Amino acid sequence: MAKDDKGLTPMMKQFFSLKAKHPEALMLFRCGDFYETYCEDAVTASRILGITLTRRNNGGQAGSMEMAGFPHHALDTYLPKLIRAGKRVAICDQLEDPKKKREQLKGKKGLTEMDKMVKRGITELVTPGVAMGDNVLNYRENNFLAAVHFGKTSCGVSFLDISTGEFLTGEGNYDYVEKLLGNFQPKEVLYDRARKTDFETRFGNRYCVFELDDWVFTEQTARQKLLGHFATKSLKGFGVDHLHNGVIAAGAIMQYLEITQHTHIGHITSLARLEEEKYVRLDGFTIRSLELLQPMQEDGRSLLDVIDRTVTPMGSRMLRRWLVFPLRNIDPIRKRLDMVDCFFRSPDFRMLVNDQLHRIGDLERIVSKVAVGRVSPREVVQLKHALVAIEPIKDACSHSDNVTLQRIGEQLNLCESLRQRIESEIQPATARGQGRRDSHWLQRRARRPAQHIAQRQGVSHADSGARD
Repeated sequence: MAKDDKGLTPMMKQFFSLKAKHPEALMLFRCGDFYETYCEDAVTASRILGITLTRRNNGGQAGSMEMAGFPHHALDTYLPKLIRAGKRVAICDQLEDPKKKREQLKGKKGLTEMDKMVKRGITELVTPGVAMGDNVLNYRENNFLAAVHFGKTSCGVSFLDISTGEFLTGEGNYDYVEKLLGNFQPKEVLYDRARKTDFETRFGNRYCVFELDDWVFTEQTARQKLLGHFATKSLKGFGVDHLHNGVIAAGAIMQYLEITQHTHIGHITSLARLEEEKYVRLDGFTIRSLELLQPMQEDGRSLLDVIDRTVTPMGSRMLRRWLVFPLRNIDPIRKRLDMVDCFFRSPDFRMLVNDQLHRIGDLERIVSKVAVGRVSPREVVQLKHALVAIEPIKDACSHSDNVTLQRIGEQLNLCESLRQRIESEIQPATARGQGRRDSHWLQRRARRPAQHIAQRQGVSHADSGARD
């Protein structure tokens, strides 16, 4: 990268000033209809994406620098490739219309070249652990971000899937934390940069990691962050107040969300304790040897591949979790078996639930997109279809002979006012000639419920019954 801006064009000065904010991230710099990358970023992007690497001549003493880019409308194609390669990506967009900018400056004198530049800013920082796009996520598995804190007597660990809002924390010895990391398989792990050697010694170097400053891993900072987010006076209600190292790890995750500009996180409504005593511990060697998640042979099939006949993404993710966290106590095992028996002995009930679940889609992640304001008109309509499908499931469960199913039926929230609002405000386009106009209309209409659904209608993971 250029060490100074001597001889640089105004646009490249702007690029380097923004790049300095996130030097570790690969920056996609919007220039007209293209996203461009420069210098080392261009070399990396060219190698990962298979795009042409060229050189930009800056003139003067600045010389030339590497450059590679792609059309802006191809972002959804190229961004997932960078994230899957373990790269952090800073997306820099134009914050004003170039035409309007030129009109505003027309006739004004004494302006510098920088004054004439289109204003740009980093609108999103996408990392392997905080991705929301369907093109990046695997619908069959969670996309966990993890944080590890090295305490004096134990090690704290926390996991967050921002795409579903699931937030967990716990603590224990190094062996316990290593097994949790192996079971949850986080896409990115955070730790104190001063403990790099400790992390690599205890947990190896197979994870995509990011180092944070030591002040992030203090209990005062962590509790302040968590209490501020949940708007509570203590963490006792979540059952994690005594997990000092676990709380610090959870607080580090919340701080990281702020650093990466993920501030619309109203769908993260609780912090749950990882209950060690409820599950049988499975280490990485056991999971690999039993081929629970991945086969050992290229043409083989894992146990998950064989038994996963779930019809919703939520069910698939839950089944994956159940496989690596088998229950230890007999009572919850019997409850599960009783429910299976109920489905087996009631084919009509089984068919009804199966048919309706096929209509639900990934309700869990759609609700999360509503909370962060990134839901599309199509997804809002899908949310309505899911709520319609929940009604017969609720009715069937309520009339079931199984107590657990009855309880699930009671917990399911039909969100009738929300469903009616979507029906009245969003009408999918049907006529061919209205394509572009209806698309714009849908986007405008969908923005209002997308911004206010979670707050006004009370939709959250806690009361939507999405997982049930």
